[in-house]
Amino acid sequence: MEATTSLLDAAAVGDLVLLDPLTEESLLRTLQERFRRSDIYTYIGNVVISVNPYRSLPIYTPEKVQEYHNCNFFAVKPHIYAIADDAYRSLRDRDRDQCILITGESGAGKTEASKLVMSYVAAVCSKGEEVDKVKEQLLQSNPVLEAFGNAKTVRNDNSSRFGKYMDVEFDFKGEPLGGVISNYLLEKSRIVRHVKGERNFHIFYQLLAGGSVQQLQQLKLRQDCRHYGYLNRESSGLPGMDDAANFHAVQDAMRIIGFSPAEVTALLEVTAVVLKLGNVQLSSSYQASGMEACSIAEPQELQEICELIGLDPGRLEQALCSRTVKARDETVLTTLSVPQGYYGRDALAKNIYSRLFDWLVNRINASIQVKPGKQRKVMGVLDIYGFEIFQDNGFEQFIINYCNEKLQQIFILMTLKEEQEEYVREGIQWTPVEFFDNSIICNLIENSKCGILAMLDEECLRPGVVNEDTFLTKLNQLFATHKHYESKETQNARRVMDTSLPPQCFRIHHYAGKVTYNVTGFIEKNNDLLFRDLSQAMWAARHTLLRSLFPEGDPQKVSLKLPPTAGFQFKASVATLMKNLYAKNPNYIRCIKPNETKTAMLFTPELVLAQIRYLGLMENVRVRRAGYAFRQLYGPFLERYKMLSPRTWPRWAGSDRDGAEVLLAELAFPPEELAFGHTKIFIRSPRTLFDLERQRQERVVQLATLIQKTFRGWRCRTHYQQMRKSQIIISAWFRGHMQKNKYKQMKRSALIIQAHMRGWKVRKAYRRYFRAGASARLANFIYRRLVQKFLVSLGRNLPPLVVTDRTWPPAPYKFLADANQELRSIFYHWKCKKYREQLTPQRRALLQAKLCASELFKDKKTLYSKSLQQPFQGEYLGLTQNPKYQKLHAVAKDKLVMADTVRKVNRASGKTVPRLLLLTTEHLVLADPKAAQPKTVLSLGDIRSVSVTRFSDGFLALHLKETSTGGAKGDFLLVSDHLIELITRLHQTLMDTTAQALPLHITDQFSTRFQKGNVAVTVVESAKAGSKVPVCKKRGSHKMEVLVH
Repeated sequence: MEATTSLLDAAAVGDLVLLDPLTEESLLRTLQERFRRSDIYTYIGNVVISVNPYRSLPIYTPEKVQEYHNCNFFAVKPHIYAIADDAYRSLRDRDRDQCILITGESGAGKTEASKLVMSYVAAVCSKGEEVDKVKEQLLQSNPVLEAFGNAKTVRNDNSSRFGKYMDVEFDFKGEPLGGVISNYLLEKSRIVRHVKGERNFHIFYQLLAGGSVQQLQQLKLRQDCRHYGYLNRESSGLPGMDDAANFHAVQDAMRIIGFSPAEVTALLEVTAVVLKLGNVQLSSSYQASGMEACSIAEPQELQEICELIGLDPGRLEQALCSRTVKARDETVLTTLSVPQGYYGRDALAKNIYSRLFDWLVNRINASIQVKPGKQRKVMGVLDIYGFEIFQDNGFEQFIINYCNEKLQQIFILMTLKEEQEEYVREGIQWTPVEFFDNSIICNLIENSKCGILAMLDEECLRPGVVNEDTFLTKLNQLFATHKHYESKETQNARRVMDTSLPPQCFRIHHYAGKVTYNVTGFIEKNNDLLFRDLSQAMWAARHTLLRSLFPEGDPQKVSLKLPPTAGFQFKASVATLMKNLYAKNPNYIRCIKPNETKTAMLFTPELVLAQIRYLGLMENVRVRRAGYAFRQLYGPFLERYKMLSPRTWPRWAGSDRDGAEVLLAELAFPPEELAFGHTKIFIRSPRTLFDLERQRQERVVQLATLIQKTFRGWRCRTHYQQMRKSQIIISAWFRGHMQKNKYKQMKRSALIIQAHMRGWKVRKAYRRYFRAGASARLANFIYRRLVQKFLVSLGRNLPPLVVTDRTWPPAPYKFLADANQELRSIFYHWKCKKYREQLTPQRRALLQAKLCASELFKDKKTLYSKSLQQPFQGEYLGLTQNPKYQKLHAVAKDKLVMADTVRKVNRASGKTVPRLLLLTTEHLVLADPKAAQPKTVLSLGDIRSVSVTRFSDGFLALHLKETSTGGAKGDFLLVSDHLIELITRLHQTLMDTTAQALPLHITDQFSTRFQKGNVAVTVVESAKAGSKVPVCKKRGSHKMEVLVH
């Protein structure tokens, strides 16, 4: 419905056949309105008009492909996919060869349209590895041909400078087998010159931008485009086009098509040769005879070209600077002037590139062509230059416009033929249509005896002085009275004054408008002359590809016959093309350029109107509207409009034709407006169709109201029934729930009454048979039995007699928890007592010392945790084994408690000296280790207190009483490796002898008494200190700083 509504939208009809009234203004307005809505496609019957939006639109997605796949042409919105699908299905299902003709001027989007057609056909074909390979090769031929055949022009950044016709061949299932590409009239003059603002062919810029450094060195090229004369020595920048990426895409495409690496290299080498030929400069000189001659001004470029193609530089220089003329049996070598030399150079470059392009097309055909013998169907896609009207029109525009005249001729004839065939097929009388027959213009150009091309060929072959003036004079004589030809001379003869027609020009009244052609260059371009010396030089090259491009250069095959002219070749190609197109069912895509600046979504009415005229769209619409403007199959027509009659709505039981006749009879349209064919209904004027559509829209509104009313009533009834049903279900469930709850409550009450009754009966019987104190006795008995059972079980499950094992069985009953905890404590103390009784006196004394150390230092000094694993030995000097130390033992007459080596801190300098420390039950002795002589003997009663740090060092201070005889010089500062054991044993010894604890201070700051006064000692933890020995530093006379680790 959406698509048909779009076609019949009165403001912007999708099919211009339905336009009413039909004028140039209404047609232009319709295209502009649709373009404003981003509807760039419009129909004229089965012809698609495409207006280039110059931006991407979201209408080419895979979802769109599926939407148009296998759909009726007029059942969907106008789209290029619709014509592609219609052509493909006609080929596949009806076995009719198809051709799609894409026309329009440069920049109108012809190349993109051909790509879209090919991509759609590739997308809807069946899948398979071999099929996918063929489709990929066909699609990848586009970027290769675009690189070598497209260029930037002032109108189009990717303008096709050649005509392309591709025959895609399918098997009986509609799967692609391969294809054949034909090319027409490559614009080879662009090789040697192009106007400012345009570019040469893309491949030159892509090669320079995308080639690797090594590749460019092998091709002897520089990356800078400004170095090359054929590129106008201009930079290559083009917004929106990445030449380097495109070059890599071209290389990938050639690999997919099947080019070997050697072929790609040879292709690029020949391309580089063409580019470098433009840098070959000639200089003028004079021979002894006084004749002008030319020579190579800079041999470097020529040398590099010859290295690339494997040719002697002298041979190429001679071919460029001189010419061999053969007349019968004589051969004359003549020198060329500088202009003649440049002409030969440019002719060589154009011929090399043109023949290379032909070779490229043939090489692609060799990869994609179908093997002979297979049955095939063909779909042709023609992408060819549109009609061109420039300020200065030359030979190329003349040839291009001739081709467009032929395409217009086939378009009109085949459209009329198709219309006539449909009318005959449907049994409706055919009314002859008046239209402009452009065969008179085609005959003016192509007549083999007196056509413009024949006169041009005749002039090129005529001996003597030949120039454009004689050619124009001959045309003026021949066509003096022709109504489609005029020149300055014919105008003068008719006494017509027209300043817009210069003397060196003639004008042809084409179907698309008047075009003025300048005859300058016609003869030269038609001759397309290449000196035989240059052909032979190219054939002499060792480069295989280049040599194959010039077979006429073989000295064994020298022919004095002139080659066919460019006009003759093109005329023959167009004739072959027309014959090919006549054999196929045509489908047309007319491309329109909306503005000259390539601005997105900008519509210039004057420009579009000019294209409407020379594309012949008005004439096309008139041909399609000849007789009847609208026709449709009975089935879809009845399906769309059956609601307009009560007899056909909502369903018709008879045939579709009978239903359509009944429907239209009730609507009372004039009989001359309608015609009933065998399978289709024909409506003469668009006004009748729009009236039919208006009635349908009004009826649709009524039906929509009816449907809405019916739906609302159904929805309300359904809602009520659902609510009623839900209420009944909820009520039933609620009543059931209430009864269940009531039953549960009654059951619970009955159980309670039963329990109370049974209890009352038991109590009554108990009071009757038992004493009043029986319950207490029973309870005591049970309690004693449980306790007995608990104790017996505990005796069997006592934990092991290991002091560290604190496990204990849990109480089986809660009332035994306190007793169980008490028993656990008693058992543990008993276990510890048994463990202590087993200890030896030495082990006992050691554990007592460790316990004492824990009380003194645990959680107070860092060194304590490190001493836990060290056993207290007491005697570290080996006094009994060393005879040297025996006299020290004799000095201490009482019992020895500990003997160790310590370091005594010098009170004056802070330096440390080693000393032997002996602790006895009554004294503390410090001796010289070398002489083994006592230095100081202190009574334990002289020790006032001891100070240590909280760090992991062995530093301590022995504070002595002032009355001490041994401490006349003051307190002692010592460093011991067994500090924890030393202070612990000193503490125990004092407790044993004096029953007083050792005053112990664990602090970082304390005061010591020296002979010269008190000194404040500050202990600092520092990384500068040694790993074990503290560092003592005097800070004046009354301060000392101890650095510990």
